[in-house]
Amino acid sequence: MTVLAVDRPAHVPVELVVDADIYALPGGETDPQMAWKSLDIPGNHGLVWSPHNGGHWIATSAELLWELYADTDRLSAKNISVPPSEGPLKLIPNESDDPEHHYYRKIVLPFVDPKSVRALSGNVRELTVNLIESFRDRGRCEFMTEFARHVPMTIFLSLVNLPLSDREMLVGIADRVVRPSSMEELAQSQQQMSEYLQFWIDERRANPGGDLLSKIVHGKVGERPMNEIEVMGQSMDVMFGGLDTVASMMGFTMGFLARNPEHYRALSEDPAKIPFAVEELIRRHGVATVARRVTADIEYKGVTVQAGEMIVLPTCLHGLDDKRWEDALTVNFDRKREMHCTFGNGIHRCPGAGLARSELAIMLEEWTKRIPQIMLDPESPPQTATGAVNGVNRLDLVWPT
Repeated sequence: MTVLAVDRPAHVPVELVVDADIYALPGGETDPQMAWKSLDIPGNHGLVWSPHNGGHWIATSAELLWELYADTDRLSAKNISVPPSEGPLKLIPNESDDPEHHYYRKIVLPFVDPKSVRALSGNVRELTVNLIESFRDRGRCEFMTEFARHVPMTIFLSLVNLPLSDREMLVGIADRVVRPSSMEELAQSQQQMSEYLQFWIDERRANPGGDLLSKIVHGKVGERPMNEIEVMGQSMDVMFGGLDTVASMMGFTMGFLARNPEHYRALSEDPAKIPFAVEELIRRHGVATVARRVTADIEYKGVTVQAGEMIVLPTCLHGLDDKRWEDALTVNFDRKREMHCTFGNGIHRCPGAGLARSELAIMLEEWTKRIPQIMLDPESPPQTATGAVNGVNRLDLVWPT
């Protein structure tokens, strides 16, 4: 998805201009993280500017990304579509600022806090085992459609108490929202999800339960009830929030391990390494990219980012910055654990980070236990893409039987 490019504003240094459409970066179809890394132009200023999709800045250094993710004084999470789009519906709490953001987030947190993640782990493990056993004897699978997209959507459907039979339909809609081919497809897919959710919102309004959707429908911002736009925005955010990001993290993880059998073998031989491996693989393969609207001028290394402009924050570039990480491109399961930016920073740090880690760890535990070796199918190379989420569209794995 892209729109026509715009002219470079006078205050943008010509040497910082890159011909980069974030929805179709060159090389993104094979290695999205390295496609983003290619924007880190000689001199490593930390900022570049793209004329595509309405024109916007892109932060490329770990230092700046970490700072800007937490900056709520000069940056807003409202009206952050790239390219800009009209319409009242916003995904919240992602597209909101405090004080409202605090109340939106408060609704979700009890469902993804450490206690809840532990309670969900049994269901995650049972689902993981059943999926693996469904194709283990075959010696191959298309990992994304047969495993990765099932796990997060199934768990989220359980949190909102919606029919599991709707899973495949919802996965398809979510895919088209995260990586639309056009603004028209984006709008159409959002409308499909809105119509689906409205039926269940009305049902929960009449018959509330203890599930997350009921809590959203009857949620409050301070003392007032959430309005219809807020209820729909948060309901949609819950449906989209964990699906593509977690599925893609799983895809990048298994793709790396299929290319690097010694790393897979290390986890099989010593499962105690898995929590460290999860953190390192998440660092190396950041997936989410968000945008912020600048509300007050930002001065950075002699460059002014002006109020009213947009700045894009690719989380993956934090984990790939050699100034922040020694030998950043290398996956090292013995690396000292430090804070990365894959889940963001500040008030918008991903509330579901603990659940994502748990799903990834259980996946690695059960795969390495049940399938001793995995490889890429040489006849069908992986298919990936850049965008709001660095995604894995297809990953064919094979193994000896």
